[in-house]
Amino acid sequence: MSHPMEDYVFAQFKQVDGNELGLFAVFDGHLSQEVPDYLRSHLFDNIINEPNFWTDPEEAIRKAYKFTDSTIMNKAIKKRKGGSTAVTAILINCETLVVANVGDSRAVLCQDGVAKQLSVDHEPNKERKVIEEKGGFVTKFPGDCPRVDGSLAMSRSFGDKRLKEHVSSEPDVCVEEVDDDTEFLILASDGVWKVMSNQEAVDCVKDVEDPRLAAKHLIKEALKRKSRDDISCIVVRFHFRPPPNVQVPSMPIAALSLQFNAAKPGQGKQAIKTCLQFNATKPGQGKQAIMTLRPLH
Repeated sequence: MSHPMEDYVFAQFKQVDGNELGLFAVFDGHLSQEVPDYLRSHLFDNIINEPNFWTDPEEAIRKAYKFTDSTIMNKAIKKRKGGSTAVTAILINCETLVVANVGDSRAVLCQDGVAKQLSVDHEPNKERKVIEEKGGFVTKFPGDCPRVDGSLAMSRSFGDKRLKEHVSSEPDVCVEEVDDDTEFLILASDGVWKVMSNQEAVDCVKDVEDPRLAAKHLIKEALKRKSRDDISCIVVRFHFRPPPNVQVPSMPIAALSLQFNAAKPGQGKQAIKTCLQFNATKPGQGKQAIMTLRPLH
C-alpha cells in the first residue's frame, strides 16, 4: 500500500548578526507528516534564537531540540501522532560545521576521499539498558529489526508521545572545522543507508563535481540497490565550481535536495524538489539561485 511522503528536507543560506549560516536538514517522519513538517518550519529558528548559540552552539542545539520536542508534545501538533528523526547541519561562516541528530538519518562527511560519519545511529539495541531503566523494553522478532516497546525502530526521536517515557530527543552533536581536505557532506534518510555503507555513498558521488548531479546519482544508486523506503538526501559540496555553461554566480558551496517516495507503485523514479546554490564566502553575496528539477527518467 502506498503512503504519503513523510520525509522533509531543509536547505537555506542566511545572514544572522553579521555572520553567514548554511542550514541543512533531513527529517524522516513516521505515522504522520505533522512532526517533520513542524521541524522543518521551526527547529532552526529555535536553535538560532537560543541566547548562547554563538558562544556555545552545541549546548544551544541541545536546548533547542529539547524545547522543540516539548512544544510538539504540548501544543504544536493537534493529534500528537507519530514522530520524526532529525539530522541537522549548520555551517558557520564557511569555517565550522555543527551536526546534530536524533534517530537514524545520517550525516557523512568526505575528507580527502574518506567517509567520516558525523551523526550517531540511535538504535534500540544500542540503548537497550537506558530504555529498560526507563521502564521500556526492546523486542526483536524474526525478520524484523529491534523496536522500542515492539513499535519504534529507533531509540531517539521527536514526537512519539505514547513512547516518550522510553524514547529521548537528546541529540548527539559533533563539531568539525572545514579545511582544504573537506570535500562534501551527505545528509540522508535511512532509505539510503539501508542499502549503502558510508564509504559506498561517498565513492558513489565523489567524482561528480556538480552537487545536483551527485544527489541524483546517489538516489538512483539507492533505488538500483532495491531501497524500498522513502529517500531524501542533501549533498553539500565545499569549494564547488559550476561548469562554464551554467549562468550562476561563483559558488564554492552548493546544496541540493531530492525526494523520492519509492513506496508508491510507478513513482519510484519521480524526483522532486528544489536546488539551492549560494556563495558562502563573501558577506552580503549569499544570493540563492533556485531551480526546479525535472523528473528523473
